Amino acid sequence: MLRESLEVQITRLEEEVGLVERRYRQLSARIEQCQEARDSAESIRNLILGNVGKYSVEEIKEAFDQHANALAELAVAEHQFEEMAERRHETKERVKEVRAELELVTEAARDANVHTPDEEALTFRNASRQVFQIIEEERMRIARDMHDGPAQSMSNLVLQAEILERLVGKPDAIRNELQEFKNSVRNALDETRQLIFDLRPMTLDDLGLVPTLRKYVKEYSDKHGLSVRFNVVGEERRLPGSVEGTLFRIIQEALTNVQKHSRARGAEVTLNLGKERVMATIRDDGQGFDVHSVEANLARNRNLGLISMRERTELERGVLEIKSQPGKGTEIRIEFRLD
Repeated sequence: MLRESLEVQITRLEEEVGLVERRYRQLSARIEQCQEARDSAESIRNLILGNVGKYSVEEIKEAFDQHANALAELAVAEHQFEEMAERRHETKERVKEVRAELELVTEAARDANVHTPDEEALTFRNASRQVFQIIEEERMRIARDMHDGPAQSMSNLVLQAEILERLVGKPDAIRNELQEFKNSVRNALDETRQLIFDLRPMTLDDLGLVPTLRKYVKEYSDKHGLSVRFNVVGEERRLPGSVEGTLFRIIQEALTNVQKHSRARGAEVTLNLGKERVMATIRDDGQGFDVHSVEANLARNRNLGLISMRERTELERGVLEIKSQPGKGTEIRIEFRLD
């Protein structure tokens, strides 16, 4: 049967994607190690070049050889990484193609009123794949943020520490390096705090949704250069923990979409705290889109932002409504009952 054949093909392709992803992450870690080795060798080489008279010919040669070897190893790792990245892209695209083909076959069977015993199981498997895909995408985002932020900063700290070791006995030089070292530590700390905030804001548990959103909206505006207003209607108070967490994540995702896709100059977030209901509205003055077209092709286009917002809303038995037209901006409204 064609559907069963396509399902088997998807399963095999997803297993291949898993293997490729693991190799991809291994090569990414390998590149990071090679970059650290290169930077360390380059620091030593530059230090020797600045004080050539203090080192023997053998020491100079060894420093240059180490630097050349580090560059060569990095080049090999980057070449392997590029090849794996291409294979990763091709495999994922093939999965999308087969899934689209399976979807067409399933729709054709449904239109012909053909109901097979495994239809519910197929729907469940597709939903499970979607959930796991979202989780994997989020893990990859966190890994990239860690690699590009705190991990890189800490690597630089190690290099600066090595330079400081070599400057012992030179008070003026070591004083300047110590100042740079302190600045780097502060930057690494700021990046780590930002990553923690993105994962789970501590203020959400300690102070509640309203103070957390005030802080997030201000930082978002400063970071992306967008004018974003935050309004609160009703009495400020704590909400059930699950509702606070869900609302924050949906608003965060909505503003991320504003920054990535809307080309907006400004946005507005309004939180309406009623006695029995809470409603959040996110509006922007961006380019807008055709809601019906996007919703109709949601699964095929893999719009993880909209999927995530809908699934979070449904888990808390809420209502999510999206209003938008090309050239007229977008409005997202989320509403929850407070039982």
